[in-house]
Amino acid sequence: MSFFRCPLCAGPLAEGARSLRCRNGHSFDTAKEGYTNLLPVNQKHAKLPGDDKGMVAARRAFLEKGWYAPLREALCALAVEAAGPAPAVLDAGCGEGYYTAGVRDALLAAGKTPLMAGIDVSKFSLQKAAKKYPGIQFAVASAYRLPAAEESVDLLLNVFSPLAIDEFRRVLRPGGTYLYVVPAAYHLWELKQVLYDDPYLNEEKETPYEGFAYEQIVPVSYSIHLPVREDILALFQMTPYYWKTSQAGAARLEKLEELDCRVDFRVHVFRREDAGPAGSKEW
Repeated sequence: MSFFRCPLCAGPLAEGARSLRCRNGHSFDTAKEGYTNLLPVNQKHAKLPGDDKGMVAARRAFLEKGWYAPLREALCALAVEAAGPAPAVLDAGCGEGYYTAGVRDALLAAGKTPLMAGIDVSKFSLQKAAKKYPGIQFAVASAYRLPAAEESVDLLLNVFSPLAIDEFRRVLRPGGTYLYVVPAAYHLWELKQVLYDDPYLNEEKETPYEGFAYEQIVPVSYSIHLPVREDILALFQMTPYYWKTSQAGAARLEKLEELDCRVDFRVHVFRREDAGPAGSKEW
């Protein structure tokens, strides 16, 4: 059986040769790269939602050079500490799978046997993810309509992705862990100083969520030196700033040959308290 549930009726999905199918006859083809599209047309907000090919390629190129490796290492350590011997792990907004695969590998190295899954609305992200990491189940799906059973997830990852707290509460088991990564105040501050005339610091806050207990907030802060224009432009293109920057700001960035920049994250660690209000059971 697949980790995923049918997005139309919530029934279990059985794995076929090239598809997933539920008992009610709903069938979803598996792409040649290995991911399955579980995002019904009536749940799409655009023809091709999520990150486009350029943004995905830029993020893959940047991450594979290790610039954000300390964040992945922090996530891996927290995951190993939180997870039991055979955890079900869901990355809600997995992108091209960099953090998903890192956590999977860390859990395996710790002697655990995880069931790993990742979802994202961008099919371009999942083409990259599924092709490179065949041992992980990937699906095109929305975080606001997770194709997962209630209380079926032991560890939930959310790295710079939408905060669908009702769905996260629904799918996490009591005692399960939720790792929520957000940019802290000075994240990419020097990049923003180049792009904008009046840059502002990111807001930092602690927000309690019903059904979740705050465990800790883990800071991940350091500086990077980007020595070539290629890396600077990849960082720019993988961020939301790419769509929000004026031509003048982009032109200033184009002239840079190197960049020293702060990287500033916070990992908010939550524990699912109890069965509580698990959200709507209707699909």
